[in-house]
Amino acid sequence: MAVLLHRANDALNINPPDGDESLSVNGSDWLWAVTAIYVVSFLIFFATSFVARSGEKIFHYLFTIALLVGSISYFSIASDLAYVVVPVVNSKPVEAWDRQIFWSEYVNWVVSFPVVTIALGLLSGVSWATIFYNVALAWTWIVSYLVGAFTTSNYKWGFYAFGTAAYLLLASNTLIGGTTAAKRVGVARDHTLLASWINLLWLLYPIAWGVSDGGNKIGVTPAYIFFGVLDVLLVPFLSFAFLFLARNWDYGKLNLAFTRYGRVQQAGEFPEKTATAPAAPVVGEQTV
Repeated sequence: MAVLLHRANDALNINPPDGDESLSVNGSDWLWAVTAIYVVSFLIFFATSFVARSGEKIFHYLFTIALLVGSISYFSIASDLAYVVVPVVNSKPVEAWDRQIFWSEYVNWVVSFPVVTIALGLLSGVSWATIFYNVALAWTWIVSYLVGAFTTSNYKWGFYAFGTAAYLLLASNTLIGGTTAAKRVGVARDHTLLASWINLLWLLYPIAWGVSDGGNKIGVTPAYIFFGVLDVLLVPFLSFAFLFLARNWDYGKLNLAFTRYGRVQQAGEFPEKTATAPAAPVVGEQTV
């Protein structure tokens, strides 16, 4: 019985940590818990996508992808894989000091941040151009932080500034522009609630990065406790919030009819398909 109840975390024995600042066993335990949250959430979302309403499926598809990628990312971090040891620039106790940087976390953000952005854009009813612009801002934000994390001089803070500027533009678009559009489709209350929650969490990411991969103020384990809490609240928690609120949305007003003609106002009614084409004039016949 004791053998059945005993569950040792051997990840760091199989994949020994590297670097002066590295993941601890307790940190790995926490990350396995985050992995479990992502995996269970993914299975629930994937299963419920088969019974979702037609317009609601797009949110299932988006968050299913984000949850699957998050599961893979946190599995790799909990296993002490997918990292690079980088020399530390700031807050180092001795001159030669380095730190584990898990690049798989940035892969997670490159997928999850645009997914959240697209879901919020579809809810608000903003144009596709605005959605693509916001996705590009999210990618600029994360890629700038990724480059900054691997920069071994104080020039990393330049990348941090560029990435944070992209975040501020994204926050402005989702809070101001998105809310204005959401009023037109009757979801202003829900959009404001979701956008405020998302941007509150997004506000904490620059702080978390600045004290961890950026400034080395906290170790690897505290950093991934911080990131893990933020990621769980941003993706698994938010995905179920979307699912709960979606029960009251009018998908006709949300303009979520996806066809080969694109995102159209009324799915299935295309005048150009039913109108009779004009007869071709006979050669030599004079047209009036």
